[in-house]
Amino acid sequence: MVMDMLPAIRVEGDEAVRITDHVIREERYLIYLNNQLLTEQIASPDQREELGAGFVICEGLVEHVERVSAEGTEIWVEAESRGGIEREFRSGGGCGIRGVPKPVHSSLSISPEQVRRITREIESETWKKTGGVHCSVLFSTTGLVTKSCDIGRHNTVDKVVGFTELHGIDRAKCFIGCTGRQPAGMVAKCANAGIPIIVSRAASTDAGILTAEQTGITLICFSRQNRFTIYTNPQRIEGIVRAARGP
Repeated sequence: MVMDMLPAIRVEGDEAVRITDHVIREERYLIYLNNQLLTEQIASPDQREELGAGFVICEGLVEHVERVSAEGTEIWVEAESRGGIEREFRSGGGCGIRGVPKPVHSSLSISPEQVRRITREIESETWKKTGGVHCSVLFSTTGLVTKSCDIGRHNTVDKVVGFTELHGIDRAKCFIGCTGRQPAGMVAKCANAGIPIIVSRAASTDAGILTAEQTGITLICFSRQNRFTIYTNPQRIEGIVRAARGP
């Protein structure tokens, strides 16, 4: 991660001390798809190729990426785009697809201990130093695949998905851990990427839960230390359905 050391004054009680503090850097990137400007994204200045590749997949614009390159603040993606897609632009500068995200087909199941393990991996040294980033981590059944920190929670998902695309990794055999909330747009990104299980330290929304249910994603939120809450498709978490008590 790219950080700057900037001057500041830290106040504790009645004492004020001049310090230099770690501050995360942000940039504006233009993402092009097949030589046409697609969107402008505010992101941390690393993993630029992963950001471009993952963005077009997570937004449902393409199935696979053929080539991606980055020069300065421009990211160029080449891919066969899906026909008949209508884009809509959000106030935050992002670009999304109207309609229902793709269904997820995967036989992956994981243990409660794997849920707890991915939760432990979500915290990053960059967050400890700056407090200014989100983080996503991607695991397979054999261990950690990749990790991304960024000022934008959406960007972290794009970057880990982009990594899998550029390295030929089967996302149907992966599960993702995120620091950020899981509204419908975040869940839809994972659905379009074909990731079957989401683990978040934060909350979801009613629309996020509905999107997970409709697309076949197992959505886990409030995953902290030894507890977590499963909102949809609990059959992917080994032993939980059988052990669950209550109405």
